Amino acid sequence: MADTDPSEVGPEETGEISGVTEDGGLWETVKTVIIAIAIAMVIRTVAYEPFNIPSGSMKPTLLVGDYLFVSKFSYGYSRYSLPFALPLIPGRVMFTEPKRGDVAVFKLPTDRSTDYIKRIVGLPGDKVQVVKGILHINGAAVKRRHAGEFVEKDEWSGLYRRIPRYIETLPSGRQYFILEETEFGRGDNTQVYTVPDGHYFAMGDNRDRSQDSRFLDAVGYIPRQNLVGRAEVKFFSIDGAAWKIWNWPWSLRFSRFFKGIE
Repeated sequence: MADTDPSEVGPEETGEISGVTEDGGLWETVKTVIIAIAIAMVIRTVAYEPFNIPSGSMKPTLLVGDYLFVSKFSYGYSRYSLPFALPLIPGRVMFTEPKRGDVAVFKLPTDRSTDYIKRIVGLPGDKVQVVKGILHINGAAVKRRHAGEFVEKDEWSGLYRRIPRYIETLPSGRQYFILEETEFGRGDNTQVYTVPDGHYFAMGDNRDRSQDSRFLDAVGYIPRQNLVGRAEVKFFSIDGAAWKIWNWPWSLRFSRFFKGIE
């Protein structure tokens, strides 16, 4: 509603406002809403966009029910930076190369209507392989060391599971936690992948429960154009169905609020 000088307001009992018609007030409200939506769309397009985590493929880094901000400017912009993936940007502009170890959101190469989030472990030209659960980059095993267990409650049985947890250290020195239940999972012994130019190789931190670049027919190499942004910070987290507001006092994971993503 437009601001009105007190001198323009008629008697309270009539409810009349001089100088502003009912239609004019409605139009001002509509304009305000349109401007607010436009500002929000610009922010989502060029700065930060919120995402939520629906699956456990990035445990323990990201949990189901985490909500996070993704920086859209980290890798520059492509058509997938725009609402509805409008084809207004050819290729990628203002591009900055992702760093190995970044947690990135991207459009699934096999279904570009779907957003995926994984950790980038292979850059263009890299040779990537997994041998008995251990990641190898350009022929060298990536260092990892045991770091206790990740304990979670099975949503179906109600029983608690203990999963071996490791700290993985990339050649750059970047460290993060991963989960590895077995050395003989379907993605634990792979071929050698040579990452094509302009593409990236990404894996989930929950190594035995992640569909990622190791599976070429499902995900495969990620084209540069498909990058949406880099996951920066968790701003909200809830354990369980977010729509059950009556459970929030007990379901909110306050310790994860406004935490950076390693």
